Order: sequence, then structure tokens, then C-alpha cells
Amino acid sequence: MKKLQVGDKVRFLSTVGGGTVKGFLNKQLVIVEDENGFDVPVLVSECVVVEAAGNEKLGQTDTDIPDKEPEKKIEKTKPVPQIEEANLISETTEGEKITTCLVFLPTDAKNMTQTSFECYFVNDSNYFLFLNYMYRENNSWKSRYNGIVEPNTQIFIEEFDKTQLNDLEKVCVQFVSFKHNKTYRFKNPVSVELRIDTVKFYKLHSFIDNDYFDDNALVYYITRNDVPEREMLVSAGDIQRAMQEKTVSENRPRVQKVVKKEKNPIIEVDLHIDQLLDSRSGMDNAEMLEFQLKKFNDVMQENLKRKGQKIVFIHGKGDGVLKNALLKEIKNKYRSCYYQDASFREYGFGATMVTIK
Repeated sequence: MKKLQVGDKVRFLSTVGGGTVKGFLNKQLVIVEDENGFDVPVLVSECVVVEAAGNEKLGQTDTDIPDKEPEKKIEKTKPVPQIEEANLISETTEGEKITTCLVFLPTDAKNMTQTSFECYFVNDSNYFLFLNYMYRENNSWKSRYNGIVEPNTQIFIEEFDKTQLNDLEKVCVQFVSFKHNKTYRFKNPVSVELRIDTVKFYKLHSFIDNDYFDDNALVYYITRNDVPEREMLVSAGDIQRAMQEKTVSENRPRVQKVVKKEKNPIIEVDLHIDQLLDSRSGMDNAEMLEFQLKKFNDVMQENLKRKGQKIVFIHGKGDGVLKNALLKEIKNKYRSCYYQDASFREYGFGATMVTIK
């Protein structure tokens, strides 16, 4: 078998695909740039050379190649970053759990109407990361950056102005983690889609103090302590059910709404975090849940003396974490109160009604 060299074109043995050899991680692993421009780590033993560096087809000699015009000189690909030796990497106990984020900084914070912005990727861990940063273009994805990120580093991704903000409304960050010449705990590959709130780029107060830069910045976490951030999305099924419920509500006779006027009208409290806060930047899931429970308890304390008062807490269907937390609070702190699922027609499965007794 021919020894691999940078520039060789290869095919993979066990899987479909191939590409051009860009560099080597060690004697066993080679970096191959595939047809989409992504750098892929592959075992040397899984590669077969189909065209040697310099466009020399294997099994052919110069006499086998017909006369033709000289080919244009191919531009050299950018070199693969050299991976620092493992024994030179300073590791920490906290770094064994991977925390990553995208950080946006204005280049001129005193002129928010005209300033451009810089984007950085922060790798707060002991691991090397094969990183791919993409944005959504129509119904497809386009890579804005890909490469290797060293442990405990902040790398510059790109600079852009406000005319390019629309491209950043939907981005995706993917990475695979590893350590060089060391044993390490296996980490699952990460793929996180983020919806960037482009309105924040026009507001100076959106850029706040952070752990990674001296200047105020807008931070979007990808992972925290190995846990990927999960965007709160509304499914097509949820939208359809909501539309059906709205149609039923609009078609009901209006007299039903005024048949009986209650002494204490029902109080509605929306506990969705986006309804309680202008921004949840810098808050993890536990902190957001704590804030939602505080709002719940504040409302309950304000109404404990109003016997018969009905309060609907809208928590959403979700994965049930907030609803279960509310029920636990009721059982522990408000045992005399009665609770039940709120009207399905009005709220679907996403609300709980508490009656003060």
C-alpha cells in the first residue's frame, strides 16, 4: 500500500466518500478534506490512494497520459493547524466537562448604529474540538468556519456588519471532542442550532460583563458542563392544535362568556421565561426554573387570603419539568389549595389551575 502524503486523493474503505489529505494528527490518524470542504479525521488504514499528489494517477506513467495543454496550477490548501503536544496542555478539573459558547463583540461600542461586530468561539475545556460553524441559507446550511480548536482557547471566527445580520438569525455549531496522545472519557458529538436575536445587536445594554473578555459582550452558550443548550421550539403539531383551539373558541356563542359574572375573575399568569424576562442571556436552566418558581410563589402569597380565587399558571407542555416543580410546591407549601389541569380548550395541556381554599 502506498504511503499517504499531503495532497493525495483517497477513498475510504469502510464508508462511502473520500477527499484530499491535508495533514496528520499522528501515525494512525490523517486529516482528509472531503468534497464539501470539511476536515475529517480518518484512520490511515481506512484510506486508499486513488490519485497521488501532483495529479499523478496510480498505475499510470507519463507515457500513458495523452498530450494536452498544461493544467492550471492548483492553489495550495491552507495548512492544518499543528496540534500542541499533549504534555504541554495545562488541564483543570473543571475542564473535563466541556463548556463552549459564541461571543459577539462590537468593534465600536460608542457608535452602535454604525459599528461592525466580531464573533469568537470559546472552548472552555481540556479537549481539542473539530469545529464546524454554519448558518442557514434558504433551506440549506452553509459553513462559515471549520477547523481544530485547541483546549482553553478563544478563536476569532469572523467580522461582519449589520447588513449581514439577517444571515445570522439561524446558526448551527457542531463539534467532535478528543485529546491528543492521551486517554480520555468519550464525549458525544454535539450539534446545537441557535436562533440569534438580531435586535440585540442594536442595543448597547445587550452586551454585558462576561467570563471570557474584558469588554462587554453578547454570549450564546453551545454547551455548559457537557450539556448542550436546547432551543425552545414550537412544533408544527403544537401550532396546528393551537389553531384548532382558537377556531373552536371563536365559534362559540358569545353569550357563554357573560352567562355568569364571577366575583373574583380568574387570574392568568404566564410562566414562560420569555414572558418574565427581556433576556435570559447568561442564565442556565436551573436559574431560569428558580426564577419561574419565585414568580409562582409571589402570586400565591399575594392571593392566599382570597378564598375561592382561581389562578391559572401557564407553564407549557414541554418536557414537564416546570409543571412537576409547580405541583411539588403546591403539595409542600399550599396543601389547603386545590389544583387541577386548566381548561383544555383554552390552554391545551399547558396550564394548571389553582383554587385558593
